Amino acid sequence: MIVAVGLDMVELSRIRRALERFPDRFVGRVFHPEELAALADRTDKVPGLAARFAAKEAFQKCWPTSFGWRDVWVVKDGSRPVLRMAPPLREACEREGLSAHVSLTHARETAAAVVVLELRVTVAPHVPEERP
Repeated sequence: MIVAVGLDMVELSRIRRALERFPDRFVGRVFHPEELAALADRTDKVPGLAARFAAKEAFQKCWPTSFGWRDVWVVKDGSRPVLRMAPPLREACEREGLSAHVSLTHARETAAAVVVLELRVTVAPHVPEERP
């Protein structure tokens, strides 16, 4: 069952400006080392960084309390993006029976992400009644 949906869109120019003004500080404060490693071989990292920034914002729109920028990050499972979380956040999701799904996209001037927070529902198997 869907509990929450978060959507965020980021202008690539906003990320470029942050990188120009405060390159080390911005990247170090906002992005997890796994995110940076995944983008290391790209010539233009801005679209990937912007999509990941949007994913963090989209997740925050689903989550009831605030958290640090590097407490949620995006990795790839094959070609599929997956959200990873710092232990306290991951444990809270597990305790509540929640899983998070993420989708990323980018175009020439913008990047966007959607996060869906899902309550994992377990359904008991149907046992047919015995008839006399």
